[in-house]
Amino acid sequence: MVTFVSPEVPGDERGALLSFVESQRGALRRSVHGLSEAQAASCPSASELTLAGLLKHSAEVELNWLRLAQQQPNERQRSQETWADGFRLVGAETVAEVLAFWDDVAAQTERFAAGLPAAGGLDRTFPLPPAPWFPEDGKVSVRWMLLHLVEEFARHAGHADIVRESLDGRTSLELVELASGQSWGQSGDASPGPA
Repeated sequence: MVTFVSPEVPGDERGALLSFVESQRGALRRSVHGLSEAQAASCPSASELTLAGLLKHSAEVELNWLRLAQQQPNERQRSQETWADGFRLVGAETVAEVLAFWDDVAAQTERFAAGLPAAGGLDRTFPLPPAPWFPEDGKVSVRWMLLHLVEEFARHAGHADIVRESLDGRTSLELVELASGQSWGQSGDASPGPA
């Protein structure tokens, strides 16, 4: 669960982008650390957002963008009628299953990006689907897609921070400590430093 994104190797834009995507995935995944299924699926506020739902939505969003970039059908495509199911566990779904699904999608994204040509691969474009929030006949690049995944996951990691703190008071820094087994205060430093 990455918390610090190492400086990229000079000229490795693809690696830097993938590292930032993984960092934000880690922030979301860390939000359920130590929780029961019931806690992860609970709504501790007026919002309908749950940690389990945020994980599921983020995994499905990544799959959707990957399939768009690959120009392949999305096997988990949501309709207006099933849109809300993308934000909650349905039937016998578990957090562990959602995390395993996301692991698979993340590996597919990594393989896809690694398989692009070194020169110009991130510039490869693909069409946006018809939607009121996209320009008609719009196209985006693979670079745009990876940046958008960072944006999407970071937004939902912020949501997850609030939901988790509402559940048991644990902050993101505490979750980093729990997940890593280390404490930033152990070295005698009284402050976490800049974020």
